[in-house]
Amino acid sequence: MVSAVPPSSPKPARVPKTPRVVELLRKAIEWQALLETGHIATQADIAFQEGITRARVTQVLGLLRLAPEIQEKILTFRRTIHRRIVTERMLRPIGAIANQHEQLQEFNRLSV
Repeated sequence: MVSAVPPSSPKPARVPKTPRVVELLRKAIEWQALLETGHIATQADIAFQEGITRARVTQVLGLLRLAPEIQEKILTFRRTIHRRIVTERMLRPIGAIANQHEQLQEFNRLSV
């Protein structure tokens, strides 16, 4: 005797999401503005308000060390359902490079 198995419902379509690195860079820009205007006094205050560690605030703010051209490219990343284009972790060593031209060369090697 063969039992009838009800057909399974189709999976819902995946919704495109803003890449995480875009969200983090926007957050870093927002935090920097709050610090510069004095609305928030310290990175520790940001950490407390966001419920994250001071180290994490420092990591996210580190994205602001990227050359302006790189930041602009990141902010224009499109919403996607696929894997991440570029991750924050991939960008950390690039932000540590002092020369913005060299940063751009390294960023372009990520084949973005």
